[in-house]
Amino acid sequence: MQDEKEPKDEAVSEEIKLDEEAERELAGVPEHLRDQSDDDDDGEDSDLGEALAKLKGDLETARQEVLYARAETQNVRRRLEKDIADTRAYAATGFARDILSVSDNLVRAIESIPQDLRDDDKFKGLVAGIEATQRELERVFSQHGVTRVAAKGLPLDPNVHQAMMEIPSDDAEPGTVIQEMQAGYLIRDRLLRPALVGVAKKPD
Repeated sequence: MQDEKEPKDEAVSEEIKLDEEAERELAGVPEHLRDQSDDDDDGEDSDLGEALAKLKGDLETARQEVLYARAETQNVRRRLEKDIADTRAYAATGFARDILSVSDNLVRAIESIPQDLRDDDKFKGLVAGIEATQRELERVFSQHGVTRVAAKGLPLDPNVHQAMMEIPSDDAEPGTVIQEMQAGYLIRDRLLRPALVGVAKKPD
């Protein structure tokens, strides 16, 4: 009975033949050239990894730059909005400061009117007109955020008061404002003009 070859033995024999043919084809080829294809594959993988790493780094840098630019844009927008709001709020500062002298003169005029003229029928209309003008001016001041600085009876505040003299007093604590020579004003939260005041001191 004839022996039959196993399929496994045939496969091994075929593989050996292929290896022998490959060896004959590579005969005379230097060793470093035989391994060049593997080296090229390794080099390509390395270059690809470096390119990918560089791309990731560039992407992260670009992302940070975009975030920084966005934050800077928001800051600029907020500053512009604040500048616009301040411009609107304090647009009347120069005019209000100049018109304070008009208010001062009206107050002096009213305070200088003697009582007998106030009672005189001939001058009652004139006095009432001056007083009405003063009240209207104060209303306009208030409408534009201009308010009078509180002074008398308060401790001296160098932020809004300017001490012009010291006055001996037994009735007030030293440093208390007991006299106001000129009214001070604020426009919203900014000082328009300090109040000129006299402050109490202990008698000698």
